[in-house]
Amino acid sequence: MKKLLLYASIGVWGGLLFGFDVAIITGAGPFVTRTFGLNSIEEGWAYSSLLFGCIAGAAVAGRLSDTWGRKSILIVVALLFAITSVGSALACNLTSFIVARVFGGLAVGAVSVVAPIFISEVSPSQYRGRLVSAYQLFIVAGILVSYFISYLLYDIGANNWRWMFAFGALPPVFFLFMLLSVSETPRFLYLKGQKEKALEVLKHINGPELAALEIEKMEKSIKREKPDLRIRKDHSIRRLLMIGFVMALLLQMSGINIIINYAPKLFLSSGWDLNAGLFATFGIGLVNFIATGISILIIDKYGRRCMYIVGSAGMTVTLAGIAMVGCMSVFSGMVALILIVLFCFFFATFIGPVFWTYLSEIFPNRVRGTAMSIPTFTQWIFNALIVLLFPLMLVTFDMSVIFGLLAVFAFFQFLFSVKYMKETKGKSLEEIENLWN
Repeated sequence: MKKLLLYASIGVWGGLLFGFDVAIITGAGPFVTRTFGLNSIEEGWAYSSLLFGCIAGAAVAGRLSDTWGRKSILIVVALLFAITSVGSALACNLTSFIVARVFGGLAVGAVSVVAPIFISEVSPSQYRGRLVSAYQLFIVAGILVSYFISYLLYDIGANNWRWMFAFGALPPVFFLFMLLSVSETPRFLYLKGQKEKALEVLKHINGPELAALEIEKMEKSIKREKPDLRIRKDHSIRRLLMIGFVMALLLQMSGINIIINYAPKLFLSSGWDLNAGLFATFGIGLVNFIATGISILIIDKYGRRCMYIVGSAGMTVTLAGIAMVGCMSVFSGMVALILIVLFCFFFATFIGPVFWTYLSEIFPNRVRGTAMSIPTFTQWIFNALIVLLFPLMLVTFDMSVIFGLLAVFAFFQFLFSVKYMKETKGKSLEEIENLWN
C-alpha cells in the first residue's frame, strides 16, 4: 500500500502544479493589468494565454506518452513548470508575459492528460476512483495555495505579482525528484512488450497476488495494434471519444473557470473592494478543497454517473440563481458570495473529480494516452476561449444574460449525463473496456 501511495502521489502532485499555474493569475491578474495598462482585450489575453498553451500541450501529450512513456513526459513537464514560472515573474512587457504563460500552458496541458493516466494505470480498481479524485483534490489545493499566496503578497509593493509567479518555481523541483524515484507504469511497459518488467512493477506496487491478476487481465485486453488505426475503425472508441468531447465541452461552457479566474473581478462588480475580494476568493478556494475531499470519500461508494447527475443539477440551479439576482440588480455582498460558493461546492464535490476519473477509465489500454488527449484538448480550447472573452462579455452584456447562458449549458450537462454516462465504479480498466464493447 505504501508503494501504491508513492506512485499515486506523483500523479496528484502534478495536479497541484496544474491548479497553481492556472489560478495564480486570479490574484496576480489585477496587478498585471495595472502594471502594463491593459484594456479589456489585452486583459483577456493576459488571463487566457496559459490556456492556449494548454491546448497545444494536451494535443500532443497523449500521443507522446503512448510512445515515450508516462514518466518521461512528466519529467519534461516538471522542468517546463519551473522555467516558465520564473519567466512569467521576470516579464518586462505584455508580450514577454504572454510568451512565458503560453509555454507554461504546454506543461499544464500535458500534465492534465498524463497525470490521470499515470494514476489510473497503477491503481487497483477498488482504489482507483479515490486516487484519481485525489488528483482533482490537488488541483484544488494548487488553486487554494495560489489564492493564499496572492492574498499574503497583496500589499508588498509594485512587484507583488512577480513574487506570486516566482513562488510557482518551487513545487516542480520536488515533483522532479519524486519522478526520479519510481518506474514507468506497468500497463505502458506491458504495451511495449516488457511483460516481466511490468509484472515486477505491479508486484512492487500491489503485491504478487494482485499483480498476477492484473497481468492476466492485460493479456486478455491489450492487442498489438496501431492506436490511430484502431481509433479510426473501432466504433466503440469513436463513441467514447464523442462522449469525452461532449463532457469536456459542457464542463467548460458551464462556467467553472470564469469563477476560478475572475472571482475578484466578480466580487468587485458586486461592491467588494479588491482586498476583500481576494480574501473572499481564498474562501472559495477553501470550499473547493473541502468539497473535493468529500468527493474522494464518496466517489467509490455512489459512483461516477450518479454524482455527475447530482452535480449538474446543482450547478444549473445556482447559475440560474446568479442570473436571476443579476436581472433583479441584487448581485451584491453576501448574496454574490453565497451563490458562487454553492456553485463551486456542487462542481468540486460532484463534477471536477468525476470528470478526470471517468476520462482516465473509459478508453482502452492500447489507445488511452492518444484518446484521452482529444477530450482534454477540447476542454482546454473552450476554457481558453471563455476566459479570453469574459472581460469583453462583462462590459458588453448584462451579467444575467451571461450566467443565464451558462445555466443552459449546465442543464444540457445534466441531460447528457442521464442519457449517455455508464457506471464504471468498482470495475477494472479491462472490465470497463468490455462494458463499452
